Amino acid sequence: MEKKLCVVGLGYIGLPTAVMFANSGLQVHGVDRNEHVVQLINNKQLHIEENGLQERLEKAVDVGHFQAWTTPVEADVYIIAVPSPINPDNTANLEFIRAATASIVPFVKKGALVILESTVPPKTVENIMLPELRKTELIIGEELFVSHSPERVIPGKIFEELVNNDRIVGGINAKSAEMTKDLYEVFVKGTIHLTDATTAELVKVMENTYRDVNIAFANELAKIAEGIDVDIWEAIKFANFHPRVNIHTPGPGVGGHCIAVDPWFLVELAPEKADIIKKARLTNDGMPMYTAKRAERLLQEYNIENGKVAVLGLAFKGNVDDMRESPSTKVIDSLQQLGLDVVSFDPHIKELQHSTQVATLEEAVGTADLLLLTTDHDQFKDLNPADLQTKQPRPILLDTKNALDADAWEQAEYRFFKLGDGKKEGQLYK
Repeated sequence: MEKKLCVVGLGYIGLPTAVMFANSGLQVHGVDRNEHVVQLINNKQLHIEENGLQERLEKAVDVGHFQAWTTPVEADVYIIAVPSPINPDNTANLEFIRAATASIVPFVKKGALVILESTVPPKTVENIMLPELRKTELIIGEELFVSHSPERVIPGKIFEELVNNDRIVGGINAKSAEMTKDLYEVFVKGTIHLTDATTAELVKVMENTYRDVNIAFANELAKIAEGIDVDIWEAIKFANFHPRVNIHTPGPGVGGHCIAVDPWFLVELAPEKADIIKKARLTNDGMPMYTAKRAERLLQEYNIENGKVAVLGLAFKGNVDDMRESPSTKVIDSLQQLGLDVVSFDPHIKELQHSTQVATLEEAVGTADLLLLTTDHDQFKDLNPADLQTKQPRPILLDTKNALDADAWEQAEYRFFKLGDGKKEGQLYK
């Protein structure tokens, strides 16, 4: 008998996961509460950008293995892949998890498996999902099986990593974990490691928190380097030649749904113990204003009054269209708080989604005194500065990602600076 899956949440993780299972021969019923998203998917159109997703979606729909709806159905397996954001006070908002779990309760049958893929604080399965699932009146662990298998993929390489990355599976009991392992083995080539649900929850949050703390360290180093005539990008490169050192890179802040969010789960869980984690989060959250002030200082140093800044990039990372928790938007907010006029452009954000956004690069660059690169899209790396029509004869460019060729831009008469480059601090009037 063909196994039927119901995937709740058809966003950046849920949709690729759904089509992956559909193209592996399973019957998949996708669920999203957004009717427009459902309509687009069933018409084989995308509402998100991901390499390889279009052709995989077309195949899944054409062979009849995947269709999207706004409500769940009876299935053998349920995968919940909905957001788990933070509230304004940095506490976890688990209402999407609770609501998604509640939505499947009327359809769950004896022997079903429920898998949470969303990244969540430890104890979410135990404290949020299981109370809802007990409403099925099935015996948890005997008649209804539950596990947590967090995604471990990066936007732009989701399908490659879905297949090749190791996977963590945490079950509420051994049978739940084994059932989940058996399911994912239809396409996962990496090792599938089994544990309990709470350990799996903590592992995923730990992974993202490690990266956040490392980035905060790099950002502090960048600030130090600016005061001692050192280019931090060069220094980090040399330090990483050490076989046991892997320092991440600085930037205008940390974005994405995971790294900028998940550490707060641990701070909320144990506020009196998570000192380093909280400090790192605050350091990274402070980088957008630090970046904005650096841009403001450059305008002042060159005596440009009422300067206008063109922010290049709105996505949280290069070559994706994902704006969730993007530091670029926070940099814009900070620039505006400082009283600066701002325009923005992103080649991957097709529809205008930000109040400062313009439709073309030419419009952004042509009206600005300072160009501020916040996202390292390939389109920006490949730019020929000589082709750009600028407002100033010698415009300022601040590269926060070390993505551009300084020599090429300086030859084109740009005043080129990098975040964390102290070697340029004494050359402002060159």
